[in-house]
Amino acid sequence: MIPISDRNATRGFPITNLTLIAINVVVFLMELTMHSRQLDQFIFAWGVVPEDVLLALGHPLQAPLHVWTTLITSQFLHAGWAHIIGNMLFLWVFGDNVEDVLGSLTYLVFYLLSGVVAGLAQAVVIGPSQIPSIGASGAIAGVLGGYLLLYPWTKVTILLPIFFFFWGIDLPAVLVIGWWFIQQFFYGVAVLSATAASGIAFWAHIGGFVAGMTLVLPFLGRRRRRRTTSYYDEPDHYILPGN
Repeated sequence: MIPISDRNATRGFPITNLTLIAINVVVFLMELTMHSRQLDQFIFAWGVVPEDVLLALGHPLQAPLHVWTTLITSQFLHAGWAHIIGNMLFLWVFGDNVEDVLGSLTYLVFYLLSGVVAGLAQAVVIGPSQIPSIGASGAIAGVLGGYLLLYPWTKVTILLPIFFFFWGIDLPAVLVIGWWFIQQFFYGVAVLSATAASGIAFWAHIGGFVAGMTLVLPFLGRRRRRRTTSYYDEPDHYILPGN
């Protein structure tokens, strides 16, 4: 299932969400200018290396600041066109509405913190690997978790491959995001029992998703108030006599 849009208008301009997308794209274009050895060094320098994170967690006061910094910088690195296009599409569809409820600055903190939790979760569950983890998907998983609680019944348009064709259908967010999370969970469990490492950080997705759901809880009341206000503010919502 590939989400391409949702039926969920925003009140304000999603400046933070668009800026995050722009930064990711610019960094990826910068990666494309590097030769392979330079790119490998760049990713190892700024990606999350689980072994380093685990050592830092064991001795937080002695850990180099750079190790903690990679929990942020890794969120803006991507491994290829499919990686960044998929991530930015999800962020484009779901991020603006979460920002609309949280506010631009709070949304930025929410996004980055979800990504940090995602990186920590991946390191703790997978163990002392020296393979760096990169990508915005952990932070975006947090956005999905927040969106699920804020807008569970909002219709999301997805592309569904059927008989070599893509069909657009509308499904409630609880089904689209819920199915996505179920997949991540079972894939994550499968990776734990697999002999070979997976190239996808499923436990980062799981950790980011849970973080997003948790962080958005204080804002559920704001979402309800906005929904009530928008109903009575719209000029086409009137209660007519006899209706």
